[in-house]
Amino acid sequence: MQQRMVTEIAYITIDPANAAAFEAAVAEAAPHFKSAEGCHGMRLERVEEDGAQYRLSVDWESVAHHMVTFRESDGFQHWRALAGPFFAGPPRVEHWNRVGNHF
Repeated sequence: MQQRMVTEIAYITIDPANAAAFEAAVAEAAPHFKSAEGCHGMRLERVEEDGAQYRLSVDWESVAHHMVTFRESDGFQHWRALAGPFFAGPPRVEHWNRVGNHF
């Protein structure tokens, strides 16, 4: 049986005056996600109506690949060193399962 992939959704708030630098830091951190075991994709989106709000989506083979394998890696430390200084508070993180593709 094929294992279902999960998507980590991290809701991140920053000072919008630092948006360009934050986005550059996330882009610089992307290779650490790309090389992480069990990681299959990463996207960053910004709320149109509120430039302080971002959503980072990362596709993982399992929650354990995110919460254990990646979180205990050097890649996670590099990610936090690059992007963490921009966080206005701790990100809210959830793990989602796709339950339907309708079109």
